[in-house]
Amino acid sequence: MAVAATGSLVRNSAVAAMASTPWNVRLRELAYQSLFAESISLYRSMLRSGSSPDAFSFPFTLKSCAALSLPVSGQQLHGNVIRVGCEAEPFVLTSLISMYCKCGLVEDARKVFDENPQSSQLRVCYNALISGYTANSKVSDAASMFRRMKEMGVNVDSVTMLGFVPVCSVPDYLRLGKSLHGQCVREGIDSEFSVLNSFITMYMKCGSVESGRRLFDEMPVKGLITWNAVISGYSQNGLAHEVLELYEKMKSSGVYPDPVTLVSVLSSCAHLGAQRIGQEVEKIVEANGFVSNVFVSNALISMYARCGNLAKARGVFDVIPVKSLVSWTAMIGCYGMHGLVETGLELFDDMIRSGVRPDGTVFVMVLSACSHSGMTDKGLELFDAMKRVYKLEPGPEHYSCVVDLLGRAGRVGEAMEFIESMPVEADGAVWGALLGACKIHRNVGVAELAFKKVIEFEPMNVGYYVLMSNIYTDSRNQEGIWRVRVMMRERGFRKEPGYSYVEHEGRVHLFLAGDRSHEQTEEVYRMLDELESSVMEITGDTDCDRDGGEVLSSRREHSERLAVAFAVLNSVPGTEILVIKNLRVCEDCHVFIKMVSKIVDRRFVVRDASRFHYFKDGVCSCKDYW
Repeated sequence: MAVAATGSLVRNSAVAAMASTPWNVRLRELAYQSLFAESISLYRSMLRSGSSPDAFSFPFTLKSCAALSLPVSGQQLHGNVIRVGCEAEPFVLTSLISMYCKCGLVEDARKVFDENPQSSQLRVCYNALISGYTANSKVSDAASMFRRMKEMGVNVDSVTMLGFVPVCSVPDYLRLGKSLHGQCVREGIDSEFSVLNSFITMYMKCGSVESGRRLFDEMPVKGLITWNAVISGYSQNGLAHEVLELYEKMKSSGVYPDPVTLVSVLSSCAHLGAQRIGQEVEKIVEANGFVSNVFVSNALISMYARCGNLAKARGVFDVIPVKSLVSWTAMIGCYGMHGLVETGLELFDDMIRSGVRPDGTVFVMVLSACSHSGMTDKGLELFDAMKRVYKLEPGPEHYSCVVDLLGRAGRVGEAMEFIESMPVEADGAVWGALLGACKIHRNVGVAELAFKKVIEFEPMNVGYYVLMSNIYTDSRNQEGIWRVRVMMRERGFRKEPGYSYVEHEGRVHLFLAGDRSHEQTEEVYRMLDELESSVMEITGDTDCDRDGGEVLSSRREHSERLAVAFAVLNSVPGTEILVIKNLRVCEDCHVFIKMVSKIVDRRFVVRDASRFHYFKDGVCSCKDYW
């Protein structure tokens, strides 16, 4: 026993001596300080000096290669590891796997794992490879490695969970994620906040919001990361009201928001048209110096633009010191959404002159803007420039924009010819764009062809069935209407209910189609009666039997009409009123709001599922072209 203890002491002393050599100490310090380039330079100096690296030199230098994404340098280090003969050392082995994964060479990382028999018994090696697969979006490989880890009897720990739980953040793997959660509870790993936060994120990303919220509510202590996990989850699932409620609870609990929080809150303000709350958030942004954060700035631009305040959106854009492509794209998209296409195209030219090269996303923005404004020739010119000048290969979204561009202009035949001449097969978006054009121009024959094609690609997209039903309604084709309704019934579809938002005195008021739950219901309906009577005097009739998504029993059930009546009731002449609707505003309500804007001397800004409409003095900014 004494001899063994002495031998162990000698070995430990030797290890400590190697670990504390001046070269290794300095390599460790540089890596810890994130001075990665200096760390690699020092390693090379060590080699030039004649000193030999050891098992304590490599992990820090490999970490630096990974951080700087230098695969060639990492491969050279791997050669040195083999020459020195320490590739079997657990921390060197783990560092090699991590380095290859972080450089995107996951096959090389797997080769390192497979060629070292001891890897299959080392949890750190499994953890490194699983995290690497996850980071490189190799979901099935990460799941396979996790199962192998379990089969080999290697116990998981919190690091394993943190590396693997993100894999379960897609619906196909949610069942496995729930199983992991149960295992964490049984083994006591669930007490670690980082693991709990990962599971909250997993549930939220899979749309299992109630499970994520339940886990959140059960946590005795909630830090900023935990609040962000659930707030971001609600935002990603379109639950904007809940985001704002949680944000208030977070502040009252003493936890202060960071840029991640504020991006989610601003996104929810944009969704609800809650500009006043968004302005309060902007004050926090300015007070804490978050303006330089590109994600926060872009969220502010989007919030103001989607709340109808384009001037404020441009003001935020103008003060961004270094504008990224994302910022340019956001602002150009805002102008397109508001129908100010010429200004958006001028900004696109400014972007080009500033040296920022366009990508496919910004071309979608400008092509869509041209489509909605009737600038057909300009849109076709830009599509040609995309390929010829900027050497960008069009994707399905660009082809669908061109089909929409031609179709909206009434050039349905040319749109069909364009589809037939495409170098790739038309997908659901392309045929859907053609179907939408047929709705505008009431071309039933081509619509039936487009509908047949589009449901082959997207059989569960209820919007296309609704669109075809409306086309049949416009043509008074009762047989067609019933045929589509039978198809919808067989697939278990229900049409999305229409609802509209309007902000008043810092509170967002929601109106559903046919809503009678609002506290001012009686007054709202009386005001609506008055407005409809006045409109009927001008137009002769406002009855309709179709809508862009709502099936209604009477005109007064349209949610945007209720929102407009409420806003008129609670405002004075000269007021600008923002109404947000989840569906496309119907033709009859479009006429109704135009007339109301003239009768009551209000300026209505209506954001529907397609774009903004500015109603003033009986005229709409879209010129009835949307």
